[in-house]
Amino acid sequence: MSTETLTGAAELRAFLHGLPGVDRVGAEERAARLASRSIKTTAKAAAIDLAISMVDLTTLEGADTPGKVRALCAKAARPDPDDPDVPRVAAVCVYSDLVDVAVRALDGTGIGVASVATSFPSGRAPLEAKLADTRAAVDSGAAEIDMVIDRGAFLAGDYAKVFDQIVAVKEACGPAHLKVILETGELATLDNVRRASWLAMRAGADFIKTSTGKVSPAATLPVTLVMLEAVRDFRAATGRRVGVKPAGGIRTTKDAIKYLVLVNETAGPDWLSPAWFRLGASSVLNDLLMQRRKLATGVYSGPDYFTQD
Repeated sequence: MSTETLTGAAELRAFLHGLPGVDRVGAEERAARLASRSIKTTAKAAAIDLAISMVDLTTLEGADTPGKVRALCAKAARPDPDDPDVPRVAAVCVYSDLVDVAVRALDGTGIGVASVATSFPSGRAPLEAKLADTRAAVDSGAAEIDMVIDRGAFLAGDYAKVFDQIVAVKEACGPAHLKVILETGELATLDNVRRASWLAMRAGADFIKTSTGKVSPAATLPVTLVMLEAVRDFRAATGRRVGVKPAGGIRTTKDAIKYLVLVNETAGPDWLSPAWFRLGASSVLNDLLMQRRKLATGVYSGPDYFTQD
């Protein structure tokens, strides 16, 4: 290892460990306070439409088929077949070998295709394999890549390895945007969440994402609060804006609206757009549609009215 590499690794460690510590109790109390805010009917209707437009509709199962992906894409483009005024979702997220199926199904809709890569969900693979996975997804038409960091390296303090891998994957993405999954449920502390957020942003992440959805706990309000503070402070320091995506565990309209309030009050209204905030929560879409129908008609349609994801 060269002296220059050692100096870079030492500088990165010093920077990350020089970040202010997170007051866990304070973060939990602030997140709970913001989550308790009530939303009036007209604001709720707008919030539901905004939340729908931020959903990354996702299927990441070993049993996924081209037919399932095509059905998911049809729902992404027309979430409620009886109501053309319902917004389209932000993106459809699939495994890399099904990207081409999703790209063809979404042609002309304006909806992007995201693909998980880099040995999702573990992140444990040689860098060459991670880069090949990324390039294959981009070559198939993926507009967004969701990579996972090597949590083992991060927790062992090998920040330079994690940083260098993100830089390499970002380069392999070419024109595609890069979302970096921190898998916050394995990072143990909010201090680590803050460090991982800054590390990913310094390495070139376009988005930072809480979770794969395969580990519990997944997204939580306090974790997302820390990540939103990080992107806010990063823009103040560098002028570059980075998006945030909580993923996993967001199941109801009430949950989704809590996250929108958190975004508005922490990072600010600039982030209240699918370009800068996403919800990785396919199961929440049906509840958003049911609540939307209830506001419009006064009657719940029930979960069987909408397709199951």
